[in-house]
Amino acid sequence: MQNFNYHTHTYRCGHADLNLKDEEYVEEFIKLGFTKIAFTDHCPEKNENDKRPNIRMGYEQRKEYLSSIRKLKEKYADRIEIESGYEVEYLPGEEENLMELKEETDKLILGQHFIYDDNRNLKIFTVDEFSDDDLIRYAKHIEKAIELGIPDIIAHPDIYMLSRENFGEMEEKVANMICSVAEKYQIPLEINLCKIFNRTYYENKKINNEPIEEQRKKLVNVKYPCKEFWEVASNYNIKVLYGIDAHFKEQIQLCKELMQLANEIIGEEAIQKLSFIEEF
Repeated sequence: MQNFNYHTHTYRCGHADLNLKDEEYVEEFIKLGFTKIAFTDHCPEKNENDKRPNIRMGYEQRKEYLSSIRKLKEKYADRIEIESGYEVEYLPGEEENLMELKEETDKLILGQHFIYDDNRNLKIFTVDEFSDDDLIRYAKHIEKAIELGIPDIIAHPDIYMLSRENFGEMEEKVANMICSVAEKYQIPLEINLCKIFNRTYYENKKINNEPIEEQRKKLVNVKYPCKEFWEVASNYNIKVLYGIDAHFKEQIQLCKELMQLANEIIGEEAIQKLSFIEEF
C-alpha cells in the first residue's frame, strides 16, 4: 500500500469536516504507518475568480494555515514527514500569484476544476456544460501550467469526464494531450480516490460500514477514476500515484479499500503497466 499522501485538505476549505483539526489528520496517517504527507488545501485566491462559497480558504487565512503545518512538522518530526502545499487551478493571468503560493510551500498540486471561456468567464465542472472546445482548453490549461513549472503533481487529470457521458475520440485526444505533457516534464498524475469514497462509504454524505463487497456494487458509472483514461496513460512513460483527497478522517482509515476499488475500476492490465512512484 502507498504509505504517503500529498492530497490532504483541512476545515478551512469549508467542505471538509469542520470539526477535524489539522493534528487529527496527522495522527490518522501515523496510525496507518504513513511516512510522509502534504497538506494541500484548496488555495486562497488573491484575485477572487472562484466565487462559490465553501470551496477554499480566504486569502487572509494563508499565514495561519502555513503556521499550523510548520508547528505540526516540528512536533511530529521523528514520526512522519509533513509538507505544506495547496491545490491550485491555473488561469491565464494568474501566473504570478500561483508562483507566489509555490514559493511559500513545499508542493503544489494542480486540480483543474475550471477553465476560462473565450470571454474570460469561469466554466466549472459539475456546474456548467463543457463543449469539445472547452475540453481542449482544459487540457491546454494543464499543459501551460506544467510548462511554466507551476505544479508538482496533476490531481484527478480525468475529472473532465464529469462533463462527458462516454469516452470517445475527443476524450481520448484530451487524455493524450495531458499524458504527453506529463511524460515530457515527468510530472506525476494522480489516481484520485475521493469520488469512489463519495459513492461508497460516504454514500448520501453519511458514513456506512458495509463490507467492500457491498461497496463495490455502488460503483456503476463512476466518472473518475476513468478506466479508459488510465488505459491511455499506461502507454506513456509517466509517474503515477494515488491521492486520498482527504476531507474526512474516514478516507484515511479506508485508504487501502479505496485503492483496491480504484484498481478494480481501472483494470489489472493497465495497473500493471503504470509506473507508481514510491515517494518524491
